[in-house]
Order: sequence, then structure tokens, then C-alpha cells
Amino acid sequence: MASLTCLPCTLPTVSPSSSSSCTTCLVAGNPKRCRVGLKNSHRRQSFALTTRAAVDGVSGAVDDVSAAAKGAVDDVTSLGRSPLKLKLLSAVAGLNNGLAASEDDLRKADAAAKELEAAGGPVDLSNDLDKLQGRWKLVYSSAFSSRTLGGSRPGPPVGRLLPITLGQVFQRIDIVSKDFDNIVEVQLGAPWPLPPIDVTATLAHKFELIGTARVKIIFDKTTVKTTGSLSQLPPLDIPRIPDGLRPSSNPGRGEFEVTYVDADTRITRGDRDELRVFVIA
Repeated sequence: MASLTCLPCTLPTVSPSSSSSCTTCLVAGNPKRCRVGLKNSHRRQSFALTTRAAVDGVSGAVDDVSAAAKGAVDDVTSLGRSPLKLKLLSAVAGLNNGLAASEDDLRKADAAAKELEAAGGPVDLSNDLDKLQGRWKLVYSSAFSSRTLGGSRPGPPVGRLLPITLGQVFQRIDIVSKDFDNIVEVQLGAPWPLPPIDVTATLAHKFELIGTARVKIIFDKTTVKTTGSLSQLPPLDIPRIPDGLRPSSNPGRGEFEVTYVDADTRITRGDRDELRVFVIA
């Protein structure tokens, strides 16, 4: 019987900096059958790497399918609510953000909003706060029917005693810094022959989430910036009035509840029964 001679050898592994030991058996007089252990080890390593790659590929594919399925469900759900969103946006269209709303307009807008809120179900922002992120355009506020910029709170009248024209209104929300800015574009009348003055007022707040869908905002300051032909003028910062000097009707803070939100539409109801409708800008 041929004798076997065992010699030490080193197997290369996946990492170039590491190695593993084995024993290579040489069959005397038959060099074609040498290094059997080395070849088998290479096969085992190759199989392990192939198996691991296959498992990783399957896991990645499952994640991709899950994400795609969730996106498809969200798209179908949103599509199912599209007629209700269209009904709401149609009800508030042409009302100049609510300034031109009659009592009948207020009732129609509220009814359309309630239908969409019921279809959307309860809002839970505790694990999905990023739905608030972004710049939102106000398309309707029931409080503006009072014909003042303050809504249900005291504010300057529009189109009556003062030549003030309300432009677009935005909310800019940053969920990381907790900044919550109300941005109002207004046009101030001027004596003839001077042209009107375009101004953007940014009311800066900080916000916090209370519970699952209620948002509390605390006023910080107002920044007034001229635009148009006077855009070169520097902005004017108006600091927050100390609490001791504030009138009780304007405490510098407020709360509202998010009653509906998706990728492009948001409905809120304020602490004074104010209904607001926003679309993503």
C-alpha cells in the first residue's frame, strides 16, 4: 500500500490579511492526487460565499418588494380619496383664502372637510412627524371670513379702513429644528402718486407635538421684509412682546389639531374652531 506523507500548508481566506491552517496529503508516486484538502477547502469557501450572496440578494429583494408594496398601497389609498380632496378644493376655490366666504360657503367647506377627515381616519404623527415637513400654501381659512388678518383674533382689517391687500400665505415647517413659520404676503397702499408697497411678514414660532395629532406653537418674533422695487431694504425684526405686556387676547401661543394629512393636502382645526386647508407648495 502506498504510504501517505502529511505536509503543513496555508489556505488563503476571503481576507488577504488572514489565513487558516490545514494538512495536505501527498500520495507517494501519484502527484495528481495531491492537495486534496486544499481543493476541498476552496470549494467550501466558494459555496459559502455564493450562499451568503444569494441570501443577501433575497433579503434586499424582499425589502424592495415591501417598500414598493407600501408605496402602491399608499398611492391607491390616496387615489381613492382624490374625489373627496377635489370636492374640498372646489368648495374653497375662489374665496380668496376665505376672505370672501359667506355663511353658506363656510358650511360647504366644513362639510367637505369632514368627509375627507372621515375617509382619512385618525391622524397619528407620533411616529410619522415627517408628514408635516415642508412649505405649505394656505388655500382656505374659515377665520378670514371675519375680514381681518388676525382671523378670529384681533388683527388689521382688510379692504376697509386700511388699504391692505392680502396675498399668499404659507406655513414653513422644519421637524428637525422645530421651526414653524407663518409667512404672509401683503400689499400696503400708499398715497398717490406713490406706488403700493409689497411686504412679506414672517411670524416665526417653535412647535411641539402634543399627543398624536395636536400641535402647540409658541411665537418668537416677526420679520418684515419689503419686496418688489424696495427689496434692497434690510429686513426689520420685531421681537416678541414680554408676556406681562401682552393683551389676554393675544397670548403669543396657540394650538391646533391636524385632522387630515397626506403627501399634498393638510387640514387643521384650531383652538378657536378655525378650519384651515393647505396644499404642499
